[in-house]
Amino acid sequence: MFNENLTLPFLVSLDEIPHLWQHSDALIFLVDLNDYDTLNTGYLSSIELESLARLKTSYFKRRYIISRTVLKRILCKVTGERSASGISTYKDRNGRVCILNNSELYICISYTESVAVLAVSKVEIGIDIELEKKLALKSNLKDLSMKLLSTDEPISDTDLLKIWTLKEAYSKFSNNKMHLIFNKELDLSSVNYRTFILNEKYILSVITSSKSHTININRLHRIDFNYA
Repeated sequence: MFNENLTLPFLVSLDEIPHLWQHSDALIFLVDLNDYDTLNTGYLSSIELESLARLKTSYFKRRYIISRTVLKRILCKVTGERSASGISTYKDRNGRVCILNNSELYICISYTESVAVLAVSKVEIGIDIELEKKLALKSNLKDLSMKLLSTDEPISDTDLLKIWTLKEAYSKFSNNKMHLIFNKELDLSSVNYRTFILNEKYILSVITSSKSHTININRLHRIDFNYA
């Protein structure tokens, strides 16, 4: 099964983002949610506060606040916007995360346990990350038609999880609800797709359009919001 092993030993800072952006089509950052206490909601727009209010648990609320606040700091470095409060995100009717009044940038967000993955891209993009050991939580995969390629070869548990992440990433890329493609054979002939094994712990799938793109994946250094 297709995959690339990738070790992420280094952290990058906010100040390095403009250089990375200049030489990349898409930037993907792994953010450790445990690096942050739950931040205040001062950086959230009225649209985001409405989305936050609809979340049911403190866990989902916490990761929403942290991911949106960190994402806005990244976007400030990419766009040159001075204030993170001047940036607002929203979800369209299919669930795609968009930037208000900015149709030139694409963003995508995925979570697994205490990790958030934030993608900022010049091209349409879909991402999904899963902890390798989480396959047991998706045991129903084995009861579904999850073939990615036409083959009679048996598919391992790890490969099933890779297919899951590709389906999730494709759902976000194509802006289709996951249930519409979940039990269908996935046709990736018209897109560019890559699956990474990160630090032998996480599976990350990335989908962009068929043209080859430069994708830069890093861990983001903890942001000190007292000085950022």
